[in-house]
Amino acid sequence: MSINKVILVGNVGKDPVIRYFDKGVAKASFPLATSETYTNQQGETITSTEWHNIVLWRALAEVAEKTIKKGAQVYLVGKIKTRSYADKDGINKYITEILADTLLLLEKKPASAGTSSQAGSGKTETYERASSDSGVNESSATYHTGKDIDGGDDSATDNFQKNGPGNIQNEDDLPF
Repeated sequence: MSINKVILVGNVGKDPVIRYFDKGVAKASFPLATSETYTNQQGETITSTEWHNIVLWRALAEVAEKTIKKGAQVYLVGKIKTRSYADKDGINKYITEILADTLLLLEKKPASAGTSSQAGSGKTETYERASSDSGVNESSATYHTGKDIDGGDDSATDNFQKNGPGNIQNEDDLPF
C-alpha cells in the first residue's frame, strides 16, 4: 500500500495563472509559500520558507481564478507529482508540483474597534474537485461557504478550528 497525500497551509506568492485548453478545460497554477520558525542554539529566531508549485484543474481552477489573489492564505490537500520536459537547449528539466483537489480559502478576521484582537479566520470557503466512479474528472465542484467561526454555524470550519486541518473530511470522503 502507498499513499501520496499532501496538506499545506500557506500564502499565495502570485496571482494564479489561468490557461484554458480544448473543450474549455481550465488549469490554474501559482506558487505557495509555507514557513517554519525555530530558535537556533545561539537563541536567534530563524524562519525557513519553502515554495511549492500548485496546480488546480477544471472547476477548481475556475474558482481559483475568481477568488485567489497574491497574499491570500489557503489550505490545500492534494498529491505530489513530478514531471520532466526538455528546455530550448534539449536539457531535461524536472519540476515538482502539488496537484490540489481540495482548496480552503482562509481569510483573516479584521480587528474592529472595541473588540479584542483574536487570531483566527472569520470566513472560509472550501472547494473540492468532484470525482466520479468512471475515473473521469467532472467539471463541477463542491462549493461551501463557511459562516463566522465564532458563531459556530459551520461544522467544517469549527472542526478545522478545534481539531486542525487534518480533520476536515470524514473518513468516507477520502479519495483512497
